[in-house]
Amino acid sequence: MEASLQLPVSKASHSLTEFRHEVRAFIQKELDAGSFQPDCDSWLAGFSREWSMKMGEKGWVGMTFPKEYGGQGESNLKRYVVTEEMLAAGAPVAAHWIADRQTGPLLLKYGTEYQKQTFLPRICKGEVYFSIGLSEPNAGSDLANIHTKAVKESDEWLLNGSKIWTSGAHLQDYMIVLCRTEKQTEKKHEGLSQFIVDLRAKGVSIRPITLMTGEHHFNEVFFENVRLSDEMIVGELGEGWKQGMAELAFERSGPERFLSTYPLLEEMITVLKQRADADSTYAYTEIGKLVATLVTLRRMSFSIAQLLEEDQPASLVASLVKDLGNQFENTIIETARMLIESEPSTHSEQQYERLLAKAMLHSPGFTLRGGTTEILRSIVGKGLGL
Repeated sequence: MEASLQLPVSKASHSLTEFRHEVRAFIQKELDAGSFQPDCDSWLAGFSREWSMKMGEKGWVGMTFPKEYGGQGESNLKRYVVTEEMLAAGAPVAAHWIADRQTGPLLLKYGTEYQKQTFLPRICKGEVYFSIGLSEPNAGSDLANIHTKAVKESDEWLLNGSKIWTSGAHLQDYMIVLCRTEKQTEKKHEGLSQFIVDLRAKGVSIRPITLMTGEHHFNEVFFENVRLSDEMIVGELGEGWKQGMAELAFERSGPERFLSTYPLLEEMITVLKQRADADSTYAYTEIGKLVATLVTLRRMSFSIAQLLEEDQPASLVASLVKDLGNQFENTIIETARMLIESEPSTHSEQQYERLLAKAMLHSPGFTLRGGTTEILRSIVGKGLGL
């Protein structure tokens, strides 16, 4: 978008500039047509089947997937351009986000040919959506301490248990569920497996967890004797922990970890330019600090996309980016409240006040989703040999 703060282009992505302009032109056209209203946290709460299908038509969902499965066979770097521009614009990408970001890569690496043929082409079209089934009510941040179990009975599996903080499960079609398929031992990371679960199947019930904004986004999902076939096992039985951790590298590494409140930053700059009474020297010094941090985080995140492109381990750096990115998202909110006197409200007629209210009300979850700050710092510490 021409009105956007121009994000710097690194040497590695310089050849992608023309494609970036194509994506921005698409977004601007949709903005002019009133297709969406820019919002903070749009990758989490901006659910629009219509938008996801439009992106599917452009080939911008599952674009790194092989062409034989409906993708474009493009690089992670080109995909990064799309995700970055969508987040900067506050576009409603939540419907396909998880399927595109991590479910697709998970199935490509561990899934059966049946699973790839069944799900990947529909993901690429932007017409089938997935949620994540990891956290449980009584497990806290210890993902391995789960009690959801799948027990083999004749030629089927019976799934029982529950998952919490399941983003968009009431709107999604399927969930990748991490569960115990073997008796727990002292090595609790062992004996876990992943299943694809139809969220409309008999025995699945979804209870809403309402946010302070009044939005229904998170859920608690219950499984009561849900019948699953062997065809729905992802990868190898007992290898669920290893597979899930590989999946989390995709979840923690993207630009959504520091661009969730970018629309607020952009609108803050717009408001400051319009206010003649603003202390411009102080205000733009603070804005300069934010932009400098943004550039640094973006370069770090872009380097992770390069690691993923080269099939290199990225979990350590991804954890670091997520931790720093969450701090940055909150700093944008703090700076906005300090520089501009306003009355934030999700019902305000002023876009700045709406964005600020949304960011403030969503901010408690920044350091929780995708792994708490404590867990991330533990991963970084262990990776550094501390």
